Amino acid sequence: MATTRPEWPEETVAERVAGGMLPRVLNTFDMVAIFVSIVLFITNAAVIQSAGPAAFGWWVIGFLAFLIPGAIVTGQLGRMFPGEGSIYLWTQKAFGPFWGFFAGFCAWWPGVLVMVATGTVVLSYLGYVFPSTIGSASVQVQGVIIIGFIVLSAVLANQRFRLTQNIVNVVFVLYGLAIGLVFLAGVLHMVGGLAPETNPTDWSAWAPSADAGINLSNWSFFGLVVLALLGVEVPLNMGVEIKDERSITRYLVWGSLAVMVAYLLATWAVMVTVPATDGQSAQVTSLAAAVGTELAGWVGKLVAILLAAFFLFITVVYNFSFARLVFVSGLDQKLPAAMAKVNKHKVPSNAVWVQTLIAALFALVAFIVFPSLGIGGGRPIDSQTKVYDVLQAAVTVIWCISMVVLFVDVVIIIRRFLPRYEETRLAHPAVFYTCAVIGGLSALVAVIATLSGSWTPLISNNSGSLSVGGATIAYGAWFYLVAGIAALSLLVAVGIYFLGHATSARAVRRATPTPT
Repeated sequence: MATTRPEWPEETVAERVAGGMLPRVLNTFDMVAIFVSIVLFITNAAVIQSAGPAAFGWWVIGFLAFLIPGAIVTGQLGRMFPGEGSIYLWTQKAFGPFWGFFAGFCAWWPGVLVMVATGTVVLSYLGYVFPSTIGSASVQVQGVIIIGFIVLSAVLANQRFRLTQNIVNVVFVLYGLAIGLVFLAGVLHMVGGLAPETNPTDWSAWAPSADAGINLSNWSFFGLVVLALLGVEVPLNMGVEIKDERSITRYLVWGSLAVMVAYLLATWAVMVTVPATDGQSAQVTSLAAAVGTELAGWVGKLVAILLAAFFLFITVVYNFSFARLVFVSGLDQKLPAAMAKVNKHKVPSNAVWVQTLIAALFALVAFIVFPSLGIGGGRPIDSQTKVYDVLQAAVTVIWCISMVVLFVDVVIIIRRFLPRYEETRLAHPAVFYTCAVIGGLSALVAVIATLSGSWTPLISNNSGSLSVGGATIAYGAWFYLVAGIAALSLLVAVGIYFLGHATSARAVRRATPTPT
């Protein structure tokens, strides 16, 4: 079967030179640690408690419809093109330079703002341990602390990569210990003869007729699960830094298993130990509360400190992982060449500092400027919550869009680069096409669910609704704000691409000698 040669070069500048600029230091354990750091936000095991026992059903559906298809597709794409930049590179292979940059932006932008989200989680756990100091700090003080966390993450991300990764690996092991203690708390609760606070084996709660059952009217829970599983492709942003290409499939297998087991065990433990009354079990600190109740108060605080340390250090992981997308864009002259510079440790330091500045500015606006000026109305904490939730929801929508592109990529790339696919084939093409359909639809559902359900009661979303196949799509202030900001962000991506393209073209013309 003949393949059609693309109109654009098959090998990018980044593919040719990135491997010579960055060291190969990552092994399978490193990749698993990075994968878990990106994907496993264990606080989601608390947030999903609102679904009751049906939470386990939503988890299983999410694993089957999104995580596993995403891992399968990523494994094949990573084997075919294990270069730096993952989705940026793959989409360029499938659709060309513009769409490669667009998909890369959609994958990069959420990662930058998640660095702020991790800071809020760190403060939540430190506030649990020190309620009279950190726990009672003003929104503005919290903002200053979060900015400090972000800057610290940049300092660590700019060190020798092997050193930074060793620290991440240690924290990863401690994270596993903390989750293990949460599960142990659940076991001790049940072994002690106590009744579960919420019965996880109440199968009637799964019924479509139940209030929180598995049905289309409760699809916001599916959206939450998809959001909790985003990031499967991120470790391959550092594709040329992997020692052994076999680590690509290994990290996807072991990382996915670790994520699935951890989410299920932590969800069960919180469900049986923490009361659902007044939303207690749905608070992010309920993981530590479960341990404090069943083991000892000091052990609960120890778990809170371990979780705080983990979320602090995954800010470092997000920083160095997503900086690679900026780095390859600089190499390919879609961003200023300065973004492709590496420091003495062979780390793309300029890219790290640029996205650190962007994340810090967001924290400054959301936690200090807007609350101080009263923008958004109400108390400073209300203003901060509105700004923070809307922007995080907007970037979530964008990240899900990038995943839709990822699932489309595999279909195009297999057909366009058939000889390379045959060399690296992991499964029959039908497997990848099936994954593309299921995973792509799941990501689209998550987009609609995010737009339809307000994350905070401070912003209404009740102007009206549509019913599609039994699913209710609400719209109102929340919908318009989130969709508007997401659309504006995508327009900015388009503008940056064409500005960079024009700047690069002028530079080439200046460097080209005039014929005499």
